[in-house]
Amino acid sequence: MSSNLISKYNIAGPRYTSYPTVPYWDNKKFSLRSYKETLIRSFKESNTSEGISIYIHLPFCESLCTFCGCNKRITKNHSVEIPYLKSVIKEWEMYCDLLGERPVIKELHLGGGTPTFFSIDNLNLLLDGIFRIANKAENTELSFEGHPNNTTKEHLSLFSKLGFQRVSYGVQDYNEKVQKSIHRVQPFENVKKVTQDAREAGFTSVGHDIIFGLPFQTKEHVIHTIERTKELLPDRIAFYSYAHVPWIKGNGQRGYKDEDLPTAEEKREQYEIGKKMLLEAGYFEIGMDHFALCTDSLYQAIENKTLHRNFMGYTTSKTRVMIGLGVSAISDSWYGFAQNVKGVEEYQNLIENNISAIYRGHILTKEDLVIRKHILNLMCNFKTTWVTREDYFEDLPEVIHSLNEMYDDGLVEFDTNFLKITERGKPFVRNICMAFDMRLQRNKPETQLFSMTV
Repeated sequence: MSSNLISKYNIAGPRYTSYPTVPYWDNKKFSLRSYKETLIRSFKESNTSEGISIYIHLPFCESLCTFCGCNKRITKNHSVEIPYLKSVIKEWEMYCDLLGERPVIKELHLGGGTPTFFSIDNLNLLLDGIFRIANKAENTELSFEGHPNNTTKEHLSLFSKLGFQRVSYGVQDYNEKVQKSIHRVQPFENVKKVTQDAREAGFTSVGHDIIFGLPFQTKEHVIHTIERTKELLPDRIAFYSYAHVPWIKGNGQRGYKDEDLPTAEEKREQYEIGKKMLLEAGYFEIGMDHFALCTDSLYQAIENKTLHRNFMGYTTSKTRVMIGLGVSAISDSWYGFAQNVKGVEEYQNLIENNISAIYRGHILTKEDLVIRKHILNLMCNFKTTWVTREDYFEDLPEVIHSLNEMYDDGLVEFDTNFLKITERGKPFVRNICMAFDMRLQRNKPETQLFSMTV
């Protein structure tokens, strides 16, 4: 890839797990009442036909991984488990009371933090509390994020018995210097063991997360990591760029110097060679930064044109309603977004007193809904069309005009009613989506809000 393209397009930009993105939510016009109205409306429209998705945030970790920008609480005190889970279950009960009928769960994901921080007994308590007052859809997809160092056979056995089919393990990189720099030391043998254990427990999709652009990481490190990964042949791989966001409170990224990080050109080289190796190993590229074997449900979602993207990342099917439970979790009613408070104690206190933990959000306008559709199309299918009045928004002609330079650079193709991202343009999908992001275009940030796109 041309270094000129990298220098031109390496700017700060969103990953577009939502539109509008969180920094551009109109919190002044948001109210809890209006959000609940959109949630009830969307639930009634879609619960029977689509079901709902649930994301549960489990924030506790025993040690700090300094590359991570997620909301977490570092502790070795496991007495925090039961009080937190009781709050999550109660929050879920509050949602079910609001919705008025049993939700049909299509998708459920446990993220963190470290879900396997929790004991199997307490995880069983949590999931029993969720499913006790809900129904499972046909082909429900249940998944969790596992830490290779503390995911036990007992964890996997419990999850398998409850119907979980998918687990993703955070691998990041197998080089010891890189692992030490990000405070995430885990030998290949640990990853191999938990991968094999998951398959023996009946999991049909085992994923590995690999990061490029980490401190002290080189192209040779990426090659080594993917060579080892090929030995285990996980069903899907998230191969994504380290997001350097040291201004976010609570992460450990302030300890890195700029000179410790690969340059933009080096990062792009790491990605290109990693992608080439994965494709040669039989993986197919899925959306942005994801790869899957043809036997995995993520690939089948591409074939069936059901791939979707939300706050859980890429998913195999769309549900209008996604309810986020737990501290800092984000919910999506399709017509609005809402986020819970970020402090564990504040969250638990609110729920204990039967008060919603939501503290900010956004109700989507008609224009937001149209733009959201186009950005989803680009992120999932690398193309979008505008053939009906519902596909248009006022500034669409200006958006297409603004892409002329990308057209000249061979990144996009477009005509009177469609836009397609080329193979050359796929690494710049975030940049292309930014052209459609009217809230960003109309209000350019004065300080950096997002990680770099390269």
